[in-house]
Amino acid sequence: MSLFVNVRRTAFIALCLALAGPASAAVTPTDADAQAAREVAESLRYGHYEDVTLDDHWANQAFAQYLKTLDPQKAYLLDTDISEFSDLRRDFDDAMVDGNLERVYALYDRYQQRLTSRLKWLVKTLDAHPKFDFEKDDRLALDRKDSPWADSENDLDTLWRKRLKNAWLSMSLSDKTDEDIGKTLSERYSNQLNRIEQTNDEDILTLIMHAVTGSIDPHSEYFSPRQGESFDIQMKLSLDGIGALLQSEGEYVKVSSLVPGGPAEKDGELKPADRIVAVGQEDDEWTNVVGMRLDEVVDLIRGPKGSIVRLEVIPAQSLDVTKTREVDITRDTVKLEDQAANAKVIDVKREDGMHKIGVIHVPAFYVDFDAWQAGEDDYRSTTRDVARLIDELKAKKVEGIVLDLRNNGGGALQEANSMIGLFIDRGPTVQVRDARGRISLYGDTEAGTHYDGPLTVLVNRLSASASEIFAGAIQDYGRGLIIGSQTFGKGTVQTISSLTQGEIKLTRAKFYRISGDSTQNKGVKPDIDFPSVIDPKEIGESSLDYALPWDQVRPVKYRRHGDPARYLAALRARHESRAEQEPNFSYLQSEVSLSRTLRAQQTSISLNREQRKREMDAQEAEQLALENKRRRALGLKELKSFAELDAASDHVSAADSDPQKTPEIDDAIEDKEAKDPIDQAQLQESAEILLDYAHLNGDK
Repeated sequence: MSLFVNVRRTAFIALCLALAGPASAAVTPTDADAQAAREVAESLRYGHYEDVTLDDHWANQAFAQYLKTLDPQKAYLLDTDISEFSDLRRDFDDAMVDGNLERVYALYDRYQQRLTSRLKWLVKTLDAHPKFDFEKDDRLALDRKDSPWADSENDLDTLWRKRLKNAWLSMSLSDKTDEDIGKTLSERYSNQLNRIEQTNDEDILTLIMHAVTGSIDPHSEYFSPRQGESFDIQMKLSLDGIGALLQSEGEYVKVSSLVPGGPAEKDGELKPADRIVAVGQEDDEWTNVVGMRLDEVVDLIRGPKGSIVRLEVIPAQSLDVTKTREVDITRDTVKLEDQAANAKVIDVKREDGMHKIGVIHVPAFYVDFDAWQAGEDDYRSTTRDVARLIDELKAKKVEGIVLDLRNNGGGALQEANSMIGLFIDRGPTVQVRDARGRISLYGDTEAGTHYDGPLTVLVNRLSASASEIFAGAIQDYGRGLIIGSQTFGKGTVQTISSLTQGEIKLTRAKFYRISGDSTQNKGVKPDIDFPSVIDPKEIGESSLDYALPWDQVRPVKYRRHGDPARYLAALRARHESRAEQEPNFSYLQSEVSLSRTLRAQQTSISLNREQRKREMDAQEAEQLALENKRRRALGLKELKSFAELDAASDHVSAADSDPQKTPEIDDAIEDKEAKDPIDQAQLQESAEILLDYAHLNGDK
């Protein structure tokens, strides 16, 4: 049920192949490939949640998705290539149903030829020691996905000269010599040419099937035997690495999320959206990974437990790709204990004195399935851990509890369901509708509540799946306030089935709240919004191609436990008044506004050296001014340059945790949110809002 399970599989298949080159000779489909295509078509038609019809309309959709998978930036194929294979706009469906993939493979072969030719052109151009004029007022468009296909090779030559010029300029601004730049770029493209020969029939079939399933919905996917085996290992969390999920973004490999409790998350230096440009093994030389296949980058990052991997990254917030930093992470295995819920007490100062608010951070919905299935009485689970933490918070006489589900990508549905039962007195929790329209109702059957006091749930855009079920139920019951930003919108259920060759993951059901609203696409909208630097157009279910739509089913009968809506106007007014005065919150709101402006403005990048520096300096000056405004308000030392921002960030080291230790409250332990002053400000404000709510509701 986890969002990141689905993201992980999508990234592993589609993105590791997006940069994969062709073999030296054309690859033609085998009988096994034909059988796989027929079985995938059959699975989609008769096993998918939606009523899938593989007709001419779908063929056109699949053809477009195939082209997007092959050449998303329209940098290799020509308009004449698209026209030549336009028969697939109407025949893709027949190719799948009949297993006749010759034309589909032929288009891939054409892409192979174009890619090989382009890489050879780049190496030849670099071998000629090119001289670039950085005084001309050229600009390079950053996103070509909506551009028309090029009319000729000359048009693509012009595009790639600009791309090469941009790469050269970016590296020269990092004080690299022309000799080093030429050598680095030549090696990059030569390595891509060498890796072309590694692509085999299995890779090509998987890429094609990814386009096919991706044209139905973003979470249905085909897996070759090799890729399915690798994912199964990841699911068991038995691979030693850094605990980061990666995806491809153009020539870069980007961090999409951090695994709760993993080495990278504990270290705190690597952030989502950081782009990795080089990987080093302890004291060995760096390996440049720009343009490298995702699976190859993953292999470089993995290694023996206890060893150190070095990453050179472009920080997520960096506006200039020449500004990188190094991160050292000790590899380890992610254990169940590392993802355990934890708690602390926050003090809220008011005129009448100090008030205590409890905070329970739930990184994931977990359960020790092996111990549970073995019938052990004291098996580990989210619900059991949270119940224990509630008892400890009660003993400390807190006036309310904040459940922090930020970045919780989901997990075990049974745990989300049972954890809701800690806060309500029996009742339905979630509806699940299958492909036949049958609805299954899940709920809490135990009488009584474990905690009936004031409650808020803190969420963000990376709260997904089971997290959304929990937050939606709390909101529907009126049991507490939902605070933060709109959640991811992952409201579908997938199952995995074996095929003659490989596996297929199909969307088979959808989640619905007890109010009848789906969590799909729209997610859960908070009662009180916090600003977020995450662009919902870039991250979230609604940003994915062919995401299933939001819809409704009939609501079920349930008894509301409260009515927070009656206090929302007053709560929002008090929150907004505090936010204006709180330096970290004010900074966050300004940063969100600046990020939106920069995203709107930065559709292209200058290839003029002085103009490029002016643009970068201006953007960095704005960010530095925002940071120093925050620092002045907090009484912190101001920074003199943008380069000091990362080194002088207000990180607080988290105390070492004992994995064998039962979750408990320790006022001396700072949890991961404390490493980021903005995250901590959100947590503190959540406690303020909860205290307001408790007083307005008469719960003192």
